[in-house]
Amino acid sequence: MASHEVQLESTIGGFTASGRLHTLSVWFIFALRLMMGIAFFQSGLDKVLSGSFSAGGYLTGAVPNSGSPLADLFVAMGNTPWFVDFVNVAVPWGEVLIGLGLLFGVLTRLAAFWGAFMMLMFYFGNWDVAHGYINGDFAYMLVFLSVAAFGAGRILGLDAYIEQYEVGGVPLVERYPWTRYLLG
Repeated sequence: MASHEVQLESTIGGFTASGRLHTLSVWFIFALRLMMGIAFFQSGLDKVLSGSFSAGGYLTGAVPNSGSPLADLFVAMGNTPWFVDFVNVAVPWGEVLIGLGLLFGVLTRLAAFWGAFMMLMFYFGNWDVAHGYINGDFAYMLVFLSVAAFGAGRILGLDAYIEQYEVGGVPLVERYPWTRYLLG
């Protein structure tokens, strides 16, 4: 193996996949993290600053007209006042916080998980399979999952420092291994 490549291997369900990453890959992983961070931060900030974001009409009107297989669920959510109130805060501020987490590489896996979850919901809400089942929402979901899988917060991000923060003389991720699901 050349010194400029990294070998990866993973086994799931008895199937093994392996490959080599070129060291330039780190820059593309970093770029994906920043791209999604900027996109989500900007989208959320626009909603927060406008002060007029409301999900109710979208949930009860747009989704059923899209032919989504989850249309009934979205309509039920849109007809539940407390849930609409929650979504009206969670979507804009969630986008802002996800964006900031990715931009600074803080709690990157947690941010990427929630970003992927939001994109999954947008995928079913914006259901349009006229050109196939893969669309921008689905692709963004996979980008978020890739950011999480590659531990992109360790690349010029604060997660690299947070993980090594010593608690009782032991790095945080060694003392509390579960934090690996949030950081990285």
